[in-house]
Amino acid sequence: MEQQIARNEKQLGAILRRARKKAGLTQSGLGKLRQGTVSRLEAGEPAVQLRTVMEALTALNLELIVRPRSTASAADIESIF
Repeated sequence: MEQQIARNEKQLGAILRRARKKAGLTQSGLGKLRQGTVSRLEAGEPAVQLRTVMEALTALNLELIVRPRSTASAADIESIF
């Protein structure tokens, strides 16, 4: 999977949804997380706990990289989705 930029909850949720589908997993089959939790995470609900995000990343064999923000415009990033 190529690197993708997420600047908000909805963008991160979309990235995780695509990764889950690419891996052939259902929301119910994503690690130890409940289906409803995965649904809320993929919908970009802002109240999802950091632990939940990290568990989803682990289940998808992904990692979080923190770096300085790029100068790409929000429109450029939105066009990816």
